[in-house]
Amino acid sequence: MKRICILGSTGSIGTQTLDIVREYSDDLKVISLSASGSVDRMEAQIREFEPKMVCMFKEDAADELRKRVADTDTKVLCGMDGLIELCEDDEVDMVVTAVVGMIGIRPTIAAIKAGKDIALANKETLVCAGHIIMPLAEKMGIKILPVDSEHSAIFQSMQGFPKKSVEKILLTASGGPFRGRKREELVDITWREALKHPNWTMGRKITIDSSTLVNKGLEVIEAKWLFGVEPDRIQVVLQPQSIIHSAVQYVDGGIIAQLGTPDMKLPIQYALFYPDRRPMKEERVDLFKLGQIIFEKPDMDTFLGLKLAYRAIDEGGSMPTVLNAANEKAVALFLDDKIHFLDIYDIIEESMNRHEKIEAPTVEQILEAEADCYEFIASKWSS
Repeated sequence: MKRICILGSTGSIGTQTLDIVREYSDDLKVISLSASGSVDRMEAQIREFEPKMVCMFKEDAADELRKRVADTDTKVLCGMDGLIELCEDDEVDMVVTAVVGMIGIRPTIAAIKAGKDIALANKETLVCAGHIIMPLAEKMGIKILPVDSEHSAIFQSMQGFPKKSVEKILLTASGGPFRGRKREELVDITWREALKHPNWTMGRKITIDSSTLVNKGLEVIEAKWLFGVEPDRIQVVLQPQSIIHSAVQYVDGGIIAQLGTPDMKLPIQYALFYPDRRPMKEERVDLFKLGQIIFEKPDMDTFLGLKLAYRAIDEGGSMPTVLNAANEKAVALFLDDKIHFLDIYDIIEESMNRHEKIEAPTVEQILEAEADCYEFIASKWSS
């Protein structure tokens, strides 16, 4: 029986993780859950899974939830201290980090220090703090198992082979809804158009990130830390059908890839049961129906998110934090109809240009760099 804590249990990854728990209730037990402010969803999860503890990040949500579940034995915690308490609990074997944003960094560090394996779905953890997280995980002897579909595919493709035999990582991308368009065709794009991803059903923010290719840039940064491969050996390849989730090219020229339908349940389940592979009832890839697989080179001059990410990796230090923070705020402004699609790139680039890089930032300095970036953007674009 594996005992799990799910941070972000009411979001897309969290709810799909709970689907797998339902399927394998004899092998997985939910010890704790967390959410930001979704009281209705959390109440339903408490009544179904009967966790020992839950944490609501927002204090008013925690207060409301306590009233609603007073008839249960579940303890309701609040804020960052609550998240850390969930992660340090002796009854937890694995923490699924599916929260969005910087709030995932401190709980992940706490979980690693407490000896918990990590099923990682929080991008900021490695994008902003990879230089802290990976050495700490190695020191504590814990596993960081990627839940992101591309990184899971790379991880699966590397099983049984030493890292020194890897020549190149082939990180695939669908290209998003605007693949093939040129810059002049993106001037009047609305967020409603950007949310129409051709293959994946995801949250609003990550769907916009897919349309700008910022998401793929963030994944390049994650891959660098997860697999110890320098960025010049990570090649982004457009694969519009989203059937090849990523691949690894070895020193002898051989390429090993992981294929599957565009469904997050496979990488989630693989992380939960690694190294075992368990049956799954989801749809299979029909190669005859597929017919062919298409590969294209990304247009980094139109979709600047990828180019800006490689720049952030090259400069290193606190620059990936600024890339991530600026993108987060820019996407929020775009979704609020306050800026145009192409302004996202301008905001990121201007934020990076003004930032004075910190070489090896602490968690506190990472959070300060994020706050400074937010303040700068608010002073120029939020009105």
